[in-house]
Amino acid sequence: MAKPRNLHVCQECGYESAKWLGKCPSCEAWNSLVEEVREKKSTSSAGSGPSARRAGYGASAGGDPVPMAQVERSTGDRLGSENEELDRVLGGGFVAGGVVLLGGDPGIGKSTLSLQIGGMLASRGLTVLYVSGEESLGQLKMRGDRLCADIDEVLVVGETRLERVEELVEEYKPDFLVLDSIQTLTSEELGSSPGSVVQLREVTGRVTQLAKGMGMPTILVGHVTKDGAIAGPKVLEHMVDTVLYFEGMAGMNHRILRAVKNRYGSTNEIGVFEMRGDGLHGVDNPSAMFLAERPKGAPGSVVVPLVEGTRPLLVEVQALVSATNYGPPKVTSVGVDSNRVTLLLNILEKRAGMKITGHDVFVNVAGGVKIEEPAADLGVAMAIASSYRNRAVPAETVFFGEMGLTGEVRAVSSAVARLVEAQKLGFSRAVAPRSNASGIEAQLEGNEQALSELRFEGVSDLGAALRSAKLIDSA
Repeated sequence: MAKPRNLHVCQECGYESAKWLGKCPSCEAWNSLVEEVREKKSTSSAGSGPSARRAGYGASAGGDPVPMAQVERSTGDRLGSENEELDRVLGGGFVAGGVVLLGGDPGIGKSTLSLQIGGMLASRGLTVLYVSGEESLGQLKMRGDRLCADIDEVLVVGETRLERVEELVEEYKPDFLVLDSIQTLTSEELGSSPGSVVQLREVTGRVTQLAKGMGMPTILVGHVTKDGAIAGPKVLEHMVDTVLYFEGMAGMNHRILRAVKNRYGSTNEIGVFEMRGDGLHGVDNPSAMFLAERPKGAPGSVVVPLVEGTRPLLVEVQALVSATNYGPPKVTSVGVDSNRVTLLLNILEKRAGMKITGHDVFVNVAGGVKIEEPAADLGVAMAIASSYRNRAVPAETVFFGEMGLTGEVRAVSSAVARLVEAQKLGFSRAVAPRSNASGIEAQLEGNEQALSELRFEGVSDLGAALRSAKLIDSA
């Protein structure tokens, strides 16, 4: 019998130490090391059992090295989920043997989406195994009854023992596997508690080997910490093929699915869903949804065309600039990096002469969208200037462009896609970088009618943009 050994493992990053430490040397977290008993695996048993036949994540064990020229290229066939928003984020669907880690806040829709996907695949004649470690089968049935997906053929089981899950997979050989959630599964070979770092690494590693060896697409539902990251060590995200995060704000029905890691596709795509009584539904035109309640003629409101992957998206940026009456001035932003907002405030003050010092500044992206690309700089600056001047920008105009520290407006990518989306939603004018004009003309050569209803107005600096928005008087 293998002799057990005691290790102290950091519950934040997975650092291991032979003795207890008050502060983790790796992540510098205090009081995060917990003693765990780990049984050393004997080498005699390492070569037996079903897991040995699937040793290694990327290929079968025991193979000889071969030149890359002799390797047969994978066909890349994907298993479509019939959910356009999810398939867009995944890059076309699930890959055989691919392991997807799905994270998000409690109640945001992780289990609902997983069950809907399982029902769609099962209705096509595929064998789907849904392992629930948190909910009883009765609770799953209650959720299934209100979903629009047909889940009658989904195989469901309540189980938290990894060894039993492996037996079920060997017996039923499912075409698709869902584990809800990965934090509830435990291996009997380890004495640590469920959800500990050791258990998470062991369980995820063995499930990944199982999925790769059988060519079985797998979804692992993961808990998140109070900071919004998936609970467990960061190595957990390295072990899987794709990491998806559900984003949403309390009180709002829409959800945004974003890939932060994807070995088989882009990480720039997003999927937009709406939570209804019968489950999650993809939103075909998210731009219209985000602008549905936009107040026209209100100072501080500007529409900005974004591009997430290949999808153009129009959002409303709101700003409120008010004289400080309650202590020191402060800058508060939701959906935009606060450091970026501070930078734009200084550009407006230095290059446009707007004395915003002594004012509270609030910036918000309506609908809970998070803006990460610098192409929104011009729109954010116009919203702040509009509120400061108490003048509304023209309602039919959109703004986009990157701002430089000298006040110049720099070119951005995918300008044509932004303009086409703006025209589709009824906007007739776009204020954007002048340096994008030549590229737009080249892309539209022979197809000028694509933007026949929208007028492009190029600007080279902040002053020209402010004059175009009628926020300062023409020289």
